[in-house]
Amino acid sequence: MEEKQFLGTGWSFPPTFNKTQKSLITVSGELDIEQSLELLITTSPGERVLRSDYGCGIKAMSFENMTVTMMTKLKRLIEKSILKYEPRIDLENVSLKNSIELEGILYIQIHYRLRTTNSRSNFVYPFYIKEGSLVQ
Repeated sequence: MEEKQFLGTGWSFPPTFNKTQKSLITVSGELDIEQSLELLITTSPGERVLRSDYGCGIKAMSFENMTVTMMTKLKRLIEKSILKYEPRIDLENVSLKNSIELEGILYIQIHYRLRTTNSRSNFVYPFYIKEGSLVQ
């Protein structure tokens, strides 16, 4: 019971409703943490009215050149945001995978450990550097 209280329960993301029970669908535990990480990464600082500092700010880097400097800055933004806003996990590593460079996709892999259960997990987020597709 203590584990569930620590990991928390929150709205599902995106918010969805159960029509038959006329209620909000909530998520708990590890799923809540995964959805919180996705929300944190996709939110830019200033988007939330009552918490203007919340977010990661990686959207501003969508059209940057794929350089080592840009990838290092992106990694640091993600690490800083997670350490500040997600106290339920211990961040172990953030890695960036740029295997589909011509398509403009950068995979962000977040390795973390749940503080209550000590179990390890990871979260992969596809960050699109530019829109469009590769013309063949």
